Formats: sequence, C-alpha cells, structure tokens
Amino acid sequence: MSTGNIETWAGTISEIGPAYPFVGTEVYLSIVCAIFVVWFLVKQASIESAGLAEELREFGGKESLAKIVNSEDAKNP
Repeated sequence: MSTGNIETWAGTISEIGPAYPFVGTEVYLSIVCAIFVVWFLVKQASIESAGLAEELREFGGKESLAKIVNSEDAKNP
C-alpha cells in the first residue's frame, strides 16, 4: 500500500493532502445514512405489522389462541 510521496511525517496535514477519499462529504453521507435507517425501520415495522395481521386473521383472537395452546383445533372447535 502506497502512502504517496511522504518523505517525513513532521508537518501539517494540509501540506500532505487529503487523508481519505471524498473529504468534505461526511455531513451528506451522514444525512443519507440517517434517512436510510429511518426508511428501513418504517419498512420493517410495516412488514411485521402485515405479518401480525395475517396471523391474527388466520388464528383469530384470544379464544382461538387459547384453544391452540390447549392443543385444540382453532378452525374447527
């Protein structure tokens, strides 16, 4: 790995040049990351909510779930 044409480490970083690519884009990338995280959490919550609603339709309410736990057939009581 090449570190460029650095002959001595004594000096200021501004004389050496950028230490990594895309210097100055940290704020924009942080905003994009935050937007992605919020989108992901909202999408995940909607997927889980849809799955829960489907299970509720399939298995019914508390009475049906109690029958399932007691090894009875919830669809044909």
